[in-house]
Amino acid sequence: MVRQRGSSNRSQAIADMIRKELVEHRQELGDVTIAGTITLVYDHHKPQLQAALTDIQHDHHACIISTVHVHLDHDNCLEVLVVKGKASQVKAIADELIAAKGVKVGRLAVATTDHDLGLHG
Repeated sequence: MVRQRGSSNRSQAIADMIRKELVEHRQELGDVTIAGTITLVYDHHKPQLQAALTDIQHDHHACIISTVHVHLDHDNCLEVLVVKGKASQVKAIADELIAAKGVKVGRLAVATTDHDLGLHG
């Protein structure tokens, strides 16, 4: 695993795993600011789904920095939302989008800096 992930040694690999867990843990802390992405794959033929997703995004425009929409094939779209806000708000947005009827796959990925985690030198 150390070689596959490009780590220079086991200690670096372990530090990377701990950092990943700390970042994931931050999303559970409601009042801290987090940044990340919400990734959705959905059937664009599902009636009213695109309108519902757009409405949700407009309701939370303050936390949504940017979106990318890609047509994967004739039936499926991939949408990635870059988000930043209070952990509880970002998680609520992700949950609402992912739960929309017709969303096939959804995931919130939280990202932060080492500075945010107190790991910087």
